[in-house]
Amino acid sequence: MTQGLTRKKSISAALVNGEHGLARSLSGLDLTLLGIGAIIGAGIFVLTGVAAATKAGPALSLSFVVGAFACAFAALVYAEFASTVPLSGSAYTYTYVTLGELPAWIIGWDLILEYGLACATVAIGWSGYFLRLLAGLGITLPAQLVGGPLQGGYINLPAFGVMLLISGLLALGVRQTSLANGLIVVLKLAVIGIFLFAAVPHVEPANWQPFMPFGWEGVMAGAGLIFFAYIGFDAVSTAAEEAKNPQRDMPIGIIASLVLCTLIYIAVTVVLTGIAPYTSLNVSDPIAFALSGVGERFAAGATAIGAVAGLTSVLLVMMYGQTRVFYAMSRDGLLPKAFSTVHPRTRTPARTILATGLVIAIAAGVLPIHEVASLVNVGTLAAFIMVSLAVLYLRRAQPDLHRPFRTPFMPWVPILAIVSCGYLIASLEAVTLWRFVVWMLIGVALYFGYARQRSVLGRA
Repeated sequence: MTQGLTRKKSISAALVNGEHGLARSLSGLDLTLLGIGAIIGAGIFVLTGVAAATKAGPALSLSFVVGAFACAFAALVYAEFASTVPLSGSAYTYTYVTLGELPAWIIGWDLILEYGLACATVAIGWSGYFLRLLAGLGITLPAQLVGGPLQGGYINLPAFGVMLLISGLLALGVRQTSLANGLIVVLKLAVIGIFLFAAVPHVEPANWQPFMPFGWEGVMAGAGLIFFAYIGFDAVSTAAEEAKNPQRDMPIGIIASLVLCTLIYIAVTVVLTGIAPYTSLNVSDPIAFALSGVGERFAAGATAIGAVAGLTSVLLVMMYGQTRVFYAMSRDGLLPKAFSTVHPRTRTPARTILATGLVIAIAAGVLPIHEVASLVNVGTLAAFIMVSLAVLYLRRAQPDLHRPFRTPFMPWVPILAIVSCGYLIASLEAVTLWRFVVWMLIGVALYFGYARQRSVLGRA
């Protein structure tokens, strides 16, 4: 057990190994668009309504500010690691080269939960907007095909189907995925512009009263829920091994996407709670719902189209991050070798992508959205804490290591990341925390029962 705790990957050896796998084809702009593609999605098109109605009220804008600060601290830490250790695996890889194999396995198991359930959550939200579009065309699916068993149906067919389509696109190649994501990002930013232009004239200041109906505890609970909206920037770090110039472009992609998306979130939240009473927003498509309520039916339809497109790009990036974590863990021997097999033509782990997509499609088809979103948040926050601890350790253990980007105001930035993320975890519901504990205990059992004996480092 001690050996698993202490053995670490060599940074130099890992970098050499990483040059012989995936294709390097992404620029700084591509990475920024990947971040925006992942960040602007379910958090703004789906969870804003639930969080405003049940957690924070009009003060949800403050919840986004709180979440942004926690993410900003973590983003600076991720930027240092992404430029120093530009390899697939994100927090898993960073932990492996600093804290050791067992902590790395734990955080990798955590990331599997985070990305997998993030995809399922977004697919369910995508289904809600897609069904609204179909209804506008006079098409209605049977009730048994729009919800899982917990909603009285058989399966959420649109959520199931879109995950299979996303998996197929990802298997074609990272360059094709990046181009598709870039086009979708432009479309959804245009749709957000349409929403703001159409909604601002209908803002009623009376809807902002009371501003904090659930008090400061509600603001923090809202931040814990909508933190899901920010997880896209860490997905950028999983693309390090496919970036053309990762030392320069990874920090740009991570920080730029976070700043731009935070400003958009705050603007949309303020306007959304200004045009509709917060108590009415507990729906799966709050932006289109609110626009319809003030008579802006054309804008509502356009927003629904943009939401479908926007959530599609989130699925692309989240699914991309999921499969790259599998790839990194498999290459280290902690998961079966099949997960790191790269297709000779597309240079992607195609079999992993398709198999993972099928599992997530089933989860999206049968689970309700509120059951999965909170688990995504606690997994993300735990990953941020682990990476912050790792950067503190690496600064002390290897002070002369070449770092193209250095986290400013050390050690205060990672300490603030740990404190703020821990505070947000404490604001989540107890049942969510217990489910997370159970998942992590299963992971520890798998490590000692399987991964520890098959580790590449262990065999060496």
